[in-house]
Amino acid sequence: MRGPRSASPAVEARFHKEMMGLYDRFADLGFRPVLLRRFVLLNGGVAAAKDLVFKPGTTGLERMLDAGTPEFSMEALMLRPEYQSLFSELELKEATQRLASAARSRSRGRLQAQPTERK
Repeated sequence: MRGPRSASPAVEARFHKEMMGLYDRFADLGFRPVLLRRFVLLNGGVAAAKDLVFKPGTTGLERMLDAGTPEFSMEALMLRPEYQSLFSELELKEATQRLASAARSRSRGRLQAQPTERK
């Protein structure tokens, strides 16, 4: 398995800025993940994402799913084409699996009305 491909410092800086922006998105939902913000400030956005993607319950993904905005999660951010070069295949796979798993667990047990055909 390959490691991350080389990315420009500008791409890494944009990712860091977007990671910091996650705090604002969460705050808009009434949740202030101070530890996430601090972790990103101390380690940088890329290093924080690389670490947090393997720690369950640390990225706020559940909150974003509850709000109906999984596209604003750290995992979705990692998977954007412009940022994929910052991460290894394993890290991207984990982000993908976390998004898919969280979405499945949210939809599990919710019945969908299915139209029936009357004869």
